[in-house]
Amino acid sequence: MTRAPENLLAVRNLLLTYLNVDKNVVRPDDLEPGEVGIVGDANHRGGYHCGSDRVVRNDYSVVESTRDSSGLTLDASALDVGMFSIRSGGATNNLRTFSTWCVAQCVAGAADTGDIREIIYSPDGRTVKRWDRLRKRTTGDSSHLFHTHFSFFRDSTKANRDQTPLFRRYLTAIGLIAPVKPEIDMEQTDKLVNDTGNKNRTVGNVLADLENLRNWLISPANTTGLINPPQPGSPLQQILTMAKSWPDLVAQVTALSNKDFTDEQQIVNGVLAGLPAEKIAAAIPPQVAKDVADELSRRLTS
Repeated sequence: MTRAPENLLAVRNLLLTYLNVDKNVVRPDDLEPGEVGIVGDANHRGGYHCGSDRVVRNDYSVVESTRDSSGLTLDASALDVGMFSIRSGGATNNLRTFSTWCVAQCVAGAADTGDIREIIYSPDGRTVKRWDRLRKRTTGDSSHLFHTHFSFFRDSTKANRDQTPLFRRYLTAIGLIAPVKPEIDMEQTDKLVNDTGNKNRTVGNVLADLENLRNWLISPANTTGLINPPQPGSPLQQILTMAKSWPDLVAQVTALSNKDFTDEQQIVNGVLAGLPAEKIAAAIPPQVAKDVADELSRRLTS
């Protein structure tokens, strides 16, 4: 059974979103859902509103282009847009102006029209015209006084190619969709501020300083050709001095961490020097005192 493809449903939804202003009331000025069709009714045979189950012998929507014959599926490949009138962008926009705008885009070869095979329309409500990319037909029946028909090459429908860009451009052109503001891509020189805050220094001077700093930071010590090395007393020079002294500082800390700072004899001498003889004697156990006295006697008599 012939079906409505996703890419044309997306176009239908886009148009109804912006052109069916009052979605709760049916009124002549709005584009109503029943006025935007993709699949032909049950009696429809042949043409782009039909899929492979409804095409007829030598169907022009199949045989006149390899893009159609190679893309034939159950999908319909056409869109009908009915009457509407909406005030936007300081002008009245309706089916007539919409149709002539779309035809003009096709004639101009706009990139987003490349999949449109034909547009059958009325520019004035009295005559029917047909723009045909293949230049095989120039008119259509009188029903197109009241609706505009778009045929899309069947291979684009089979590929589910996005067809909304052309219609989105139209809605943007008449002011219903806000245009996307392009990002300003300035050259690097345009982004620089000429005023450096010092009347004696230009942007060139600042850039030279940055280049010198880069060269100094990335170049080995004593490299020739460096411009304006850091001056004595400057922050960069102080950082360099600290960096150079770092190995000696590490060696000193390592040596101190391996040193034994405890001198037991010195501690004992200091304690004894602060005590009177009687307190030292009182602190010695009797047996130890006797042994010491005997030893002193022996040394004095020897």
